[in-house]
Amino acid sequence: MARLKEMYNSEVAPALMKKFEYKSVMQIPKIDKIVVNVGCGDARDNPKVLEAVVSDITQITGQKPIQCKAKKSVANFKLREGMTIGVKVTLRGERMYEFLDRLFNLALPRVRDFRGINPNSFDGRGNYSMGVKEQLIFPEIDYDKIDKVRGMDICLITTAKTDEEARALLTLMGAPFAR
Repeated sequence: MARLKEMYNSEVAPALMKKFEYKSVMQIPKIDKIVVNVGCGDARDNPKVLEAVVSDITQITGQKPIQCKAKKSVANFKLREGMTIGVKVTLRGERMYEFLDRLFNLALPRVRDFRGINPNSFDGRGNYSMGVKEQLIFPEIDYDKIDKVRGMDICLITTAKTDEEARALLTLMGAPFAR
């Protein structure tokens, strides 16, 4: 069982219950899913780019991503409807907690000049989104085997109703928010 899941059940949930004075344990917010998204618009010129992105994301998350296709044609971007323009992975359960643990404790501290993640990146409904500029911060990625440095979007979807509840949840889970 993932270390973060045990910590949630033993420490985080009781602390949130006490802080926000919930009447029922079902009101306690928890992390529902994590979505990792990588956009690669240069895949329309070179199909090998997509294979490299899929390989990287599979190594990082431990799950095979699905391909995202363009919904509309945009002439300025030389984009046609149905072209693959990115990949995404939705993590739930054990894989989600394992990925979150590696993100907070291994990957983020490896970011150059890291002072913490932005505490204002909540969407107003208790979900948190952040961007990572390079995939090299994850220990699974071998520097010699990558063709290009790519970033990714990581969205943490919670069952919290407000940003304050979500911020308390993520802080107790170990999120390194900037002061």
